[in-house]
Amino acid sequence: MSEQPDIPLAREALLDITTADTIGDFAGTRDDGDGVTTLFFDTTMRGYRGWRWTVTIAHVAGLEPSVLETELTPGDDALLSPDWVPWADRMAEYRAAQEAAGEDADVSDDDDDDDDLHDEDEDDLHDEDEDDLHDEDDVDGVDIDVIAESALADDGVDEPDQADDDADDAGPQPPRVSRRRKRTGQEQQHDEGDQPES
Repeated sequence: MSEQPDIPLAREALLDITTADTIGDFAGTRDDGDGVTTLFFDTTMRGYRGWRWTVTIAHVAGLEPSVLETELTPGDDALLSPDWVPWADRMAEYRAAQEAAGEDADVSDDDDDDDDLHDEDEDDLHDEDEDDLHDEDDVDGVDIDVIAESALADDGVDEPDQADDDADDAGPQPPRVSRRRKRTGQEQQHDEGDQPES
């Protein structure tokens, strides 16, 4: 049985599924038995390195050869997609991944709780620092503002109007007594008499 007559028939059969420019050189045959032969042609299509056009032809005594099948098949060094995995197996892997992700989420939530506790501790420290700043206004248990007001009163300096308004709102207050008393007329004459005559 000659292989040569089958090559034109195989190329013609491939034109039903592809264009002539994608059919490369003849790449050999394979005897499948019972008068069935498979012919291979290189493919020139981009992205199909190592793949081959395949044409299966049947030879029956007393009849012309007939094409059984035409297809694109991978060669030994062809780039292939991952092996097919049954649906049930894929679902089992998916469920296992989801459960693992759920456990990771629980661990992440625990970490978030720890972070919240840490943040609360920092907030407490911040509040204590502010309290310390306010406490610095007290010197040995005496408010600095009280000391300042006493010093102003000793010097005979009137307090701001706001303080007077606050005092008026608080009710009647006793009159203020200045520590600088006025000198009497006799004291002034006495002082003038003590001066030496010019």
